[in-house]
Amino acid sequence: MRICVAGLGIIGGSVCLALKRAGYRVDGWNRSPKSMEYALKNNIIDGVAQSFESYGAVFVCLPPKAAVRFIDGNAFGDGAIVSDICGIKGMIEKAVYSRERNFRYIGCHPMAGKEVSGIENACADLFDGANMIFTRCNRTDADALEYMRMLARDMGFAYSVECSAAAHDKKIAYTSQLAHVVSNAYVKDGEIEGCIGFTGGSFQDMTRIAGVDEEVWTSLYLENSKNLSGKIGALIASLEEIRSALDSGDGAKLEELLRDGRTRFSSGKIFQPQSDISVIKLK
Repeated sequence: MRICVAGLGIIGGSVCLALKRAGYRVDGWNRSPKSMEYALKNNIIDGVAQSFESYGAVFVCLPPKAAVRFIDGNAFGDGAIVSDICGIKGMIEKAVYSRERNFRYIGCHPMAGKEVSGIENACADLFDGANMIFTRCNRTDADALEYMRMLARDMGFAYSVECSAAAHDKKIAYTSQLAHVVSNAYVKDGEIEGCIGFTGGSFQDMTRIAGVDEEVWTSLYLENSKNLSGKIGALIASLEEIRSALDSGDGAKLEELLRDGRTRFSSGKIFQPQSDISVIKLK
């Protein structure tokens, strides 16, 4: 099956490299010629796609709105698999199924990345040991999903996580988007100036993702605003409880709040899949 990757940023470039490492031939396409030229020169892609009807599988590695425009604006082969890698899924799935399509759609979200962007930062091992999320509904083609699982395994992913688009967007608001919001807010404190010699692992963990591309993440936040806003509200409520205990000097209450957080984290529930989410070991 011929494979094409549309959108040659760090994720798209890494998809190309991971597939090529596994022995696949991969063509590429990008909106700007600069990344395409870089990909060709550095053997990240085997060729440049002029159209998409001849490909059996097309990965759409573009931001959400650009991904929808790409899918709506191009022709694909009958029965081809078209799969976006966007960080939100409900909006994409709704757009795809808003009309009849001649292709089979599989939504995917690789849970791997870096705090930098650009195809020059792409690497073949970015997905090694990571999770690939696939979204499914009553219109999902079982054979197409199985083929994508095979590609995910060959790209180095360790697990396939499968759920509805709604379940994905709710969970990702907490596990990914909220963490990026917190990191961005954390570095806005004036105390960050002159911190040399005062930073350790906790500071590095908190600030590592503060410098991500604001244009990309703004679109992700807005398309998942209800879920993300709810998680921000819950976090603010928890912080207010801690601040109240500090302001009142209530050591017993502060200890109770900290114990509650520790107990919740160490309960092991983080490793227990929900009934509407399945986890399949690929390797």
